[in-house]
Amino acid sequence: MRRRRALALLLVTMAFFSRPVIAVDRIGLTASIIGKSTLESAKGVFKLGFFTPPGGKGTYLGIWYANIQSNLTVVWVANRQHPVINAPGVVTLSANGLVIVDAQNTTVWSSPVPAGAITAGATARLHDDGNFAVSSDGSDSQSVVLWQSFDYPTDTLLPGMKLGEDRKKGITRNITSWSSPTDPSPGKYTFKLVLGGLPEFFLFDNSKTTPIYASGPWNGEILTGVPGLKSQQAKGDFTFTVLSSPEETYCNYSISNRNPSFLTRFFVDGTEGKLQRIWSSDDGKSWINNKISYPIDPCDNYGSCGAFGYCVYTEGQPQQCNCLPGFQSLSAQGSFQDTSKGCARITNLTCGDGDGFWRVNRMKLPDATKATVHAGMTLDQCRQECLRNCSCNAYAAADVSGGVNRGCVIWTVGLMDMRKYPEEFVQDLYIRLPQSQIDALNAPARRRRLIKNVVIAVVTTICGILGVVGCCCLWRNKMRWKRHSRIGKSSEAGDIPFRVRKNPASSPARDQWFDENNTSVEDDLDLPLFDLEMIFDATDRFAANNKIGEGGFGPVYLGRLEDGQEVAVKRLSRRSVQGVVEFKNEVKLIAKLQHRNLVRLLGCCIDDNERVLVYEYMHNKSLDTFIFASENATLPQPNEPGVNIGKITSDTESSHGLTSNSVTITTIEAR
Repeated sequence: MRRRRALALLLVTMAFFSRPVIAVDRIGLTASIIGKSTLESAKGVFKLGFFTPPGGKGTYLGIWYANIQSNLTVVWVANRQHPVINAPGVVTLSANGLVIVDAQNTTVWSSPVPAGAITAGATARLHDDGNFAVSSDGSDSQSVVLWQSFDYPTDTLLPGMKLGEDRKKGITRNITSWSSPTDPSPGKYTFKLVLGGLPEFFLFDNSKTTPIYASGPWNGEILTGVPGLKSQQAKGDFTFTVLSSPEETYCNYSISNRNPSFLTRFFVDGTEGKLQRIWSSDDGKSWINNKISYPIDPCDNYGSCGAFGYCVYTEGQPQQCNCLPGFQSLSAQGSFQDTSKGCARITNLTCGDGDGFWRVNRMKLPDATKATVHAGMTLDQCRQECLRNCSCNAYAAADVSGGVNRGCVIWTVGLMDMRKYPEEFVQDLYIRLPQSQIDALNAPARRRRLIKNVVIAVVTTICGILGVVGCCCLWRNKMRWKRHSRIGKSSEAGDIPFRVRKNPASSPARDQWFDENNTSVEDDLDLPLFDLEMIFDATDRFAANNKIGEGGFGPVYLGRLEDGQEVAVKRLSRRSVQGVVEFKNEVKLIAKLQHRNLVRLLGCCIDDNERVLVYEYMHNKSLDTFIFASENATLPQPNEPGVNIGKITSDTESSHGLTSNSVTITTIEAR
């Protein structure tokens, strides 16, 4: 008894008067850490020693970040359930492993190490990843880890640490919150891996059986309830993996930030009851104010929309619960706000060939802890397996890594904890429904396709008609442009007055002016059309004092064009029985009979009921004035005069050289 008291007094004296050990990362067999002495990892990232939480009671052996200056951030506590009340505490590497004793030499905590495993060369070392490990040999290359703090996490998951089940060692690695900021003993919240059909992580309130949050099943690529992992892994700065073997199933993560001072950790916050991830500033000396907390939003709360219901959340708006296709709400109000009731099938399954599947995408897969996994099946085989099982409600691929569907997972219980994400996933969920429900769900799509096809047909037809009409209009405009071009060329040559065909014939008269080939006299003979307004100006609107004669066709007026040229304007009488066709034929004939001994036809005009021929005006009156000397003169017998100017040598030469057009004239007989 006296020796024990003396040892305790010695420990107290050493704690208060000895200087702390600095820059040492390990202790050997029988070596100790006492009071304020610490170990520091080789690169100065972590420290190990005794600490007392601010405002707390008792002393604990823990590991914390060496360079975080704002506050002490503890990541691991050895004796979290058994504080050292009688300070100072002492930790020693003994033949039985690590042992913590108080000032009275009472054992407070010890690490489980197989008997006889600790030999003379054993060390306990603090590594730069935050792991405090007891090794059989001081050589890193040949040492065997006999015990390590990473196998017994407290509230923090560090990069490289495993979270899950080690069946060979018989240990389960979970992280549990502190009871309070001043008490590191196990609190009420635990984050752990639950093994069932597919690996999935849950955050539990230890006083309840229903989880607070579920990560969604691991599909070989991501946790389907944490879509942000995919984008983070794509950037290359964060890697999260879930590995499973006969010996163990676990998850871990790593960071590949090139800045060696960068720090990050996951931990369970006992105050908020959430899993949080925080990270440091670039210099690794303080935590930045940004963090990720799970659950992130109301849809992350486990089973928030009940069985067969899924949740949709838009930031700034309340969550929305919807039933899966083929299901209806069990809520009494019909608005599906009672999340405890969920949804039920509209039509029961027939359990046979009458059932089918409806695919839903962008969905967090249901809780798979009670699902059945067939690793060797294809997706088609999975479908058939689900159809054979009358209790099967849905199926999906168990592994979609690399964009390839592998394995099969089948749900035979209610589908819980689903939500729809805006991100695109390669994962699909196939819901089993009666064929009648599938037909009803496909009906709107068929109607949309039908409407789409009808719209395409109508639009195509209309476009075709408009195209034909447009082509016709373009062709007619082209013909008009040709006529204008010819008129413009004639005007430049001085043959046609300035205002010729300013406003062409219109309405029915104009339409009749074109023949069945839609060509006009203007096209056939290069004969221009005169503007009626110009004819009015030239004849003073057919004034009586400008009238110089009248024939069977109608009156003839003297006109003067804008350039001073005098013309003879022959106006079709309104009493004339000659129509547009006869008028057109006459114009064509007269135009073809251009002769140097005949007055030249300059053009014509047609506008509604007005039909006008424009000739060049010949002075010196008409031929009969010169023959009869007066209007009352008579001819002696025979009453038909004869005029012989010259002799024509050949019928074929009768008009050559005297006309601009070739006209065939048959035998001429006297009238």
